[in-house]
Amino acid sequence: MKTEYKYLEFKQIPSKDSRRKFICRNKKVGGELGEIRWFSDWKQYCFFPTVQAIYSSDCLNDIADFINHLEF
Repeated sequence: MKTEYKYLEFKQIPSKDSRRKFICRNKKVGGELGEIRWFSDWKQYCFFPTVQAIYSSDCLNDIADFINHLEF
């Protein structure tokens, strides 16, 4: 599974349940942007931003690509 993109990187972190959880970081400064985790209401992985930020379409596409490659 691809975890590094041009500007973003994703690293798996411990989770309290059986679903995987990932942190999304900016590669340039290492700042945490959010988490990818399971959202049971929608029955899919979603991005949960931890900071208010502005995302380019390239960054949003990378987040979507990462989520789309996660196995359920």
